[in-house]
Amino acid sequence: MASTPMATTRAPRRRLRRFTDYAVLTVLAFVFVLPVLYLLLGSLKPSDQVLNGLSGFLPTHLTLANYAHVLDALNSDSTGYFWRFMGVSLLVAFVVVTGGLFVNSMAAYGMSRLKWRGREAVFTLVLLLMLVPFESVAVPLFYLFNDQRNTIYIQAVPFIANAFSIYQFHTFFRSIPPSIEEAARLDGAGPWRTFFAIVVPMSKPAFASVAILTFLTQWGSFLWPVLMVSDPSVRPLPLEMSVFQGQQPVDWGEILAFGVLLVLPVLVVFAFFQRWFVQGVASSAVKG
Repeated sequence: MASTPMATTRAPRRRLRRFTDYAVLTVLAFVFVLPVLYLLLGSLKPSDQVLNGLSGFLPTHLTLANYAHVLDALNSDSTGYFWRFMGVSLLVAFVVVTGGLFVNSMAAYGMSRLKWRGREAVFTLVLLLMLVPFESVAVPLFYLFNDQRNTIYIQAVPFIANAFSIYQFHTFFRSIPPSIEEAARLDGAGPWRTFFAIVVPMSKPAFASVAILTFLTQWGSFLWPVLMVSDPSVRPLPLEMSVFQGQQPVDWGEILAFGVLLVLPVLVVFAFFQRWFVQGVASSAVKG
């Protein structure tokens, strides 16, 4: 069958549109990757070459001296211990992520699948809480928990319950066919068993998405530690980086090396949960 004139004109347009899409995506990818690449290359440059701009973007030779100096400086008795700071950040993030997955998923399941009076009002309140920026409640929380300053407990517990995480779980749970839970109830499963044995295994993409976003937010938390932490023994990495950056003389090569060490755990977590995270984002986009 001979091709129609319309089909012959559509093919070049389709190829041009595809080329344009890939060109735009390539430019955007380069724009987003450039700061990360500059961070990595800058951490491998001698400190006197870091601020040379794009003209000195590529280092003439690579060196790990900046990383050695950072670890040596942070391991000295006068400034503390790098691995202690890393351990505090990992512990706080672990408590917030694991506790948040448990608390927020159960809250979302109760609001999306269980029937009780006032359910819609409570969910509306959760949506309204998503509009409240943390900066607006940081000072009241500071005075409320002032007696708990300089503890790991106070860095983690206030952030376990999260309105946005509840909303994410709620959206995913609403997409699960009710017939699956009805079949479980016919087999004698109660709400707890249905949740942990049926709903949770089916919701791995949602759990991965919430885990990555929660970890990313908590790992980069800065305002709350500034308010609540003055003891170096419980200081998280982002706060320690600000202290390290303020020391004289300013060494940008070491600061960028510190930045790479700060970013590495985020990349590891994303690489571990990447497959489920992409599935969760894709399914949320389709369902939304």
